[in-house]
Amino acid sequence: MIPGNELIFCALGGSGEIGMNVNLYGCEGKWLMVDLGMTFSGNEYPGVELVFADLDFIERERDNLLGVVLTHAHEDHIGAVPYFAQELGVPLYATPFTARLVAAKLQEAGLLDEVELIVIDHLDRFELGPFGIRYVPLAHSIAEGNALLIDTPHGRIFHTGDWKLDDEPQVGTPATSEELTAIGDEGVMALVCDSTNVFNSKASGSEGEVFRGLLEEVKRHKGKRVLVTTFASNVARLQTLGAVAKATGRELCFAGRSLDRIIETARSSGYLGELPEVIDQQAAMDLPRGEVLIVATGGQGEPRAALARICEGSHTIQLEKGDVVLFSSRQIPGNEIAIGRIQNKLALDGITIVTDRQSLIHVSGHPGRPELEALYGWLRPQILMPVHGEVRHMREQAALGRACGIPHTVFQTNGDLVRLAPGKPGKFGAVRAGRLVLDGDIIAPADGEAMVMRRRIAFNGVVSVAADGKGQVRVSALGLPLDEDYAAFVEEAERDVALALGKTRKGDAEARREAVRLAARRAATRWSGKRPQVQVLLLES
Repeated sequence: MIPGNELIFCALGGSGEIGMNVNLYGCEGKWLMVDLGMTFSGNEYPGVELVFADLDFIERERDNLLGVVLTHAHEDHIGAVPYFAQELGVPLYATPFTARLVAAKLQEAGLLDEVELIVIDHLDRFELGPFGIRYVPLAHSIAEGNALLIDTPHGRIFHTGDWKLDDEPQVGTPATSEELTAIGDEGVMALVCDSTNVFNSKASGSEGEVFRGLLEEVKRHKGKRVLVTTFASNVARLQTLGAVAKATGRELCFAGRSLDRIIETARSSGYLGELPEVIDQQAAMDLPRGEVLIVATGGQGEPRAALARICEGSHTIQLEKGDVVLFSSRQIPGNEIAIGRIQNKLALDGITIVTDRQSLIHVSGHPGRPELEALYGWLRPQILMPVHGEVRHMREQAALGRACGIPHTVFQTNGDLVRLAPGKPGKFGAVRAGRLVLDGDIIAPADGEAMVMRRRIAFNGVVSVAADGKGQVRVSALGLPLDEDYAAFVEEAERDVALALGKTRKGDAEARREAVRLAARRAATRWSGKRPQVQVLLLES
């Protein structure tokens, strides 16, 4: 589909879900992509860690794709870059901090020389075909969070990316209300806006408040070893924790490779200049317990992260009864069980746990209702189009926008084609917007046969049957809850299969295979109550 004399929007990911953000703008025969993210797998994809948006639509249109503009460096906005950028074959655009992290990903994938990565100084406008683009810095839980101001022949778009308002940012200088009002004075046709925290009746809060909350909490635990776990990408939080360590007279120690990578990138981008000198992990353990502040990865329960290994006793950092762990991060939906497992292990060991529910040690990087209402007032858009949220979040933001007097609101989900101009904005069609998974080394359809079969095996197990033309049968099973009954099940199943083969005509291979499958499955169901997948191998000449 080639855009005509019009302005089109289409999300391939991130609308109807939180994560995996991929947005397209189409105008005058050309497409512009904003962000290329991924999400982490849940239980619905056994054996899979990474999930991507299916880019089939834009891959077929890549001759008309001008580039990929990245708003910031969170994985749900850049995580798919090393898997798809080379195939898309267009330049990537990013601000310096984001570009450094993207370059590291490309280098790790062996693609640094294969993909063009263009670094944009924060306020420099650049042109891509019919699109004039400028970064607008906004506060978020990572350095260089940005909105995009996109000028088109049909009007101006303000694409927020992920954002919040923060009166006391610890890193970077976000646009002021006066600057945003000035953008509104120039005219904003469409606001394409983050919906994540729309149900929060209060503003998200400032990083300055977190500093004071963490400072008070660390002071409360005088004489105890304190470990803080937070998102590695939250450079402002790392700056805050450095200030807390200095203010409480504690040495600062980091545990986690992703923290080391972010700190190196941040420093090379001009951030964390005031971070105190960091000690290594062995030196931290040699200090009296009350003289060290440890910052570790793993607050989402990741099994290979530093905190999980500390809990298992397989890390240089060791925690003892009476020590304290502060969870300075929000609980991402889907991670509840993994986080609970970590916290229960800490509690079992007599370690004090403090979360953001007990103390002001974390604030969100996304806007609550007061912040959304403020942005509406400054920009005064003609159209509001919610993105970056589940359906309930986007529906609620559309309702909020209407209540605030925005003339038009457009609800859309992945794959919907939305015409923003000319004429009344609204949906006019749809394209494929599925999911892909990284399964081992292969990118495969999330709804493909392999994943469907793996789910079935996970729920019901598998039975394998080998039979020859002489009546010899061998049955084996995996994943059936039989234990001491296993041998008796196998004996009965082999007898049933042999009987079933005896009732079929030898020349009809398909009928014999189906008879074997049904006999083995019925035996498994009788013995276990499960309906396993049955694999049949007929060895007949």
